Amino acid sequence: MPANEFDVAIIGGGPAGSITASFLRKYSPSLRVAIFEREQFPRDHVGESLLPVVCRVLDEIGCWDKVEAADFPVKVGATYRWGKSNDLWDFDFLSGQPYLDQPRPAKYEGQRRSTAFQIDRARFDQILLDHAQEMGATVFLETKVSKVVSSGDRVEYLELAGGEAVRARYYVDASGGSAILRRALDIPTEEPTALRNIAIWAYWENAEWAATVGTSGTRVQVLSLGWGWIWFIPLSPTRTSIGLVVPADYFKKSGATTEQLYSKALGEEVTVASLIANARSEGTVFATRDWSFVSARMEGENWFLVGEAAGFADPILAAGISMAAVGAWEAATTICEIEKGRFEKRWLREEFTRASIRRLRSHILFADYWYSANAHFTDLVEFTRNIAEHAGLHLGAKSAWQWLGTGGFVTFGGAGIAGFNLVSTDWLINEFEGQAPEWAISRNNWFEADFEGTEQLALAVYHPGYVEQIHGLARRSKVLPLHGIYGFLARTVQETHRVDQIIGSLAGDWCRQIGGGPAAMVNALQALEGMVQDGWIKARLDESLPLMSLDSLRQTSILHPNVDNRAVTKKKLK
Repeated sequence: MPANEFDVAIIGGGPAGSITASFLRKYSPSLRVAIFEREQFPRDHVGESLLPVVCRVLDEIGCWDKVEAADFPVKVGATYRWGKSNDLWDFDFLSGQPYLDQPRPAKYEGQRRSTAFQIDRARFDQILLDHAQEMGATVFLETKVSKVVSSGDRVEYLELAGGEAVRARYYVDASGGSAILRRALDIPTEEPTALRNIAIWAYWENAEWAATVGTSGTRVQVLSLGWGWIWFIPLSPTRTSIGLVVPADYFKKSGATTEQLYSKALGEEVTVASLIANARSEGTVFATRDWSFVSARMEGENWFLVGEAAGFADPILAAGISMAAVGAWEAATTICEIEKGRFEKRWLREEFTRASIRRLRSHILFADYWYSANAHFTDLVEFTRNIAEHAGLHLGAKSAWQWLGTGGFVTFGGAGIAGFNLVSTDWLINEFEGQAPEWAISRNNWFEADFEGTEQLALAVYHPGYVEQIHGLARRSKVLPLHGIYGFLARTVQETHRVDQIIGSLAGDWCRQIGGGPAAMVNALQALEGMVQDGWIKARLDESLPLMSLDSLRQTSILHPNVDNRAVTKKKLK
């Protein structure tokens, strides 16, 4: 190929671009892949808290050991002060198991498959970009894409700032908020929320950690104020990212500068004030807009959107890099499958868009609920009411549960929403609203399939390096994959309707089929509840039959009251 011609041209060298390149080079090593990054690395970047799914992706591309060797703090979860109470509660990746301290660097095995990292983005992004280069990608730093030349829905070539043209068979926009390709093609975006925030942050040296788990584990702190919330993320033994998220309208009305508002927040939050009493700020206060949005589509004839170029969800759930990593995995896998020619190209591309939009929308939906359920925003009652009304939410546990389900609880990864399983969603609603919703499968004992008015469709399941095509059903905005536990339950409730017989089939046939124990049964019960909530199964009560107990689910939530934070973090808001 000529020097400026490639199989895949990726705009942006952040995590989304680097991971896309590494996946492509691993599973289609004959592809010539290039990354065009406008900045020089390393450079600081916001978005420093990971979720465990990122570590799975890092392991798949062969980069986990390199990130582990960087000795970033091990993230075992997060501690929140949110909702209607001043109490602290933990989001626990290990589901209540004690964290087993071990020498580092460690292997990606055992508990470390369930933990994550808190990362210094300058170092983390450099590691990922270097890894992509070691995998065979060509990396161009300080190389700005200034123009995208297209014909209809097809990208013809990229023009660099120096005037050179770059041609490729596929193009990937991983340029973050710049969204160079998306904007050039005039792909519309939607803001499905009334929530518009700004983020203000700075880096601190020698701040104390709020929670130390073992010698290297910790939890992110998310602490609600009366008018915003603060994140506290240790990035190393000596460096900490501390940020403030506040509604853009509040910032405008305050008349304060971003520096003044940031100082006000640190002064009012007693937890953070105590942790930085002997610390020193690095000096620069950064700020950016923090608005959730979703692109109308994520692909075209020969192009794909990944990372923030595709969409953005509020950082309250710390899912930014997770969604970028998964989107990069799916985009690269789609390109690999197009190259193999096993499936129709349009179907592969449209499935990529469907999966990406659903993932973003579920996080935006859940973030809206978190904000509207936060009674600590005492100065923003009207603001939170607007969020709720915009989403059709009349605050209260029952309606909140139904509202969350409008996005669909049934997902390929298990019944839940935005990375939270149904048990944990139940716990959250109880924490926020003081009243847990009743589960349909605990108050009913007769179940029948309801597949009327459905459309059959082919769905993509993404595996490392390839796509599996499965059958599914669609009805309005809900999708049911007839695969795994959902396929098993769809068949079972057509053969028997009694809850005791359904449970017996799950405990016997299903658990034997997958070789699972109690955890498999818990996941199966959540799947059954998700199918009822989404309308795939009708449930009713037959008083002549027994009801099912959900005691087996009670201890499986990844959320629970905080037990090990510093005493200062338990102080009440003034």
